[in-house]
Amino acid sequence: MSSGHRQRDVEQQRPLLDGEEEEEEAAAAVAAETSCRGEAKQLWFIQDCCGMVCAFITWSLVFFADFVVTFVMLLPSRSFWYAVVNGVLFNSLAVLALASHLRTMLTDPGAVPKGNATKKHMESLQLKPGEVLYKCPKCCSIKPERAHHCSICKRCIRKMDHHCPWVNNCVGEKNQRFFVLFTMYIALISSHALALCGYQFITCVRVQWAECSDFSPPVTMMLMIFLCMESLLFLTFTAVMFCTQLHSICNDEQEIERLKNEKPTWERQTRWAGLRSVFGGHPSLRWISPFAGLKLSTLLVRRSWKGGTEFSV
Repeated sequence: MSSGHRQRDVEQQRPLLDGEEEEEEAAAAVAAETSCRGEAKQLWFIQDCCGMVCAFITWSLVFFADFVVTFVMLLPSRSFWYAVVNGVLFNSLAVLALASHLRTMLTDPGAVPKGNATKKHMESLQLKPGEVLYKCPKCCSIKPERAHHCSICKRCIRKMDHHCPWVNNCVGEKNQRFFVLFTMYIALISSHALALCGYQFITCVRVQWAECSDFSPPVTMMLMIFLCMESLLFLTFTAVMFCTQLHSICNDEQEIERLKNEKPTWERQTRWAGLRSVFGGHPSLRWISPFAGLKLSTLLVRRSWKGGTEFSV
């Protein structure tokens, strides 16, 4: 599973020189204007076949788990409160997991505007004498510190951690919180599903599979085995990713920076400051809510579908 997290970065970068060709300047200016105008109206979405398939598989597996838990294990239960409490808890966690997945997938991870490496833009930055800027040769943009280029998103991403096909997006400065919540809630519902499967199996053995499910014993056994395998796999994967993300946040070092063994040129934040910068403000329920900061205006239909790496809805 971890091999699916494809790291994409441009190794080549060059300093911007005063002698840039006029044609390149004009093209960059047009690209920057188009990018800024388009991004204000667009809902971020990456058109990557592998990522979209992985995202579909993720949702399908969550719905399958919900089906098995609800219709195979809880509804046939003789205990009303056992079914209600566990049903509400599991479905609530599933909603939070899918909401976190959507926020991760549809949130701009911190993309640098395309084609902003123009002379006019550099003059507006009021650079100090001797200060050097770097230009990404792929997206023709000024490359900020700790930004890396993703060949899947075709953009430079601020504080890029990695590109995750399971959320069909990069994990970066602006959506890392939602990715952490996604891994946490998937780990929780996986643990809950494993516990329910264990209890259901013991119950069915005690009654010799009579009246323990509305499905036949072979079908019930197959569904429970598949759910156990799925839950164990997802629990292992998301628990590792959750711990890795927290480690990166607390140490102020993204995964791609660690893998490339980049020496920090920035002043590291403290652990507490790193957590606050990612989750925002002081600890509160907003830290664990994928709905915090959601603006309904971003969900409105603004214009027709456009081709390219990302498009409007």
